[in-house]
Amino acid sequence: MIALDELKKVETFRQLDDTQLEAVLPFSEQLNFYFGDRLFKEGDDALHLWHVTEGKVDLRFEMPDARPSTPDQTLSSVEVQKQDPEAKTLGWSCFIPPHKMRLSAYVVTNKCKVIRVGKNDLLRLFNADPLMGYWFMSYMMTVVGYRFQQFQDYVAKNLGEDMISGW
Repeated sequence: MIALDELKKVETFRQLDDTQLEAVLPFSEQLNFYFGDRLFKEGDDALHLWHVTEGKVDLRFEMPDARPSTPDQTLSSVEVQKQDPEAKTLGWSCFIPPHKMRLSAYVVTNKCKVIRVGKNDLLRLFNADPLMGYWFMSYMMTVVGYRFQQFQDYVAKNLGEDMISGW
């Protein structure tokens, strides 16, 4: 069972009060993964929202020929140090049609702790408490915007010259 204090560390739950967080608790599970483990694969049904509470996860694209993913296919990373006050969120594809994972997530530290929450459970909670859904989705947009900025920085740094020279 996850403690309420653990959910308070989740970035997308930041605006929720204790009563709202207590409603999320029964649908939350804490999982441990280890180096090389895959949390989810590109193309999988997006059924959960994932929150990294400790460790590092690389988000990678998969090759169409089914070769195993490699670190050079990493587009972004999410890292949370043990002393970090905030868990980082992955898997927001569960809220966006067609509800499929857009990238694969691989653990690249010895150990990784995550909290996984079912999308359908969250949606039921949001339907029962629209303010909860509003606060959650408002902060989720902040997270998505920040990650999009990280991706733009990555593209500019690693592909910028190739893009410009192709014009």
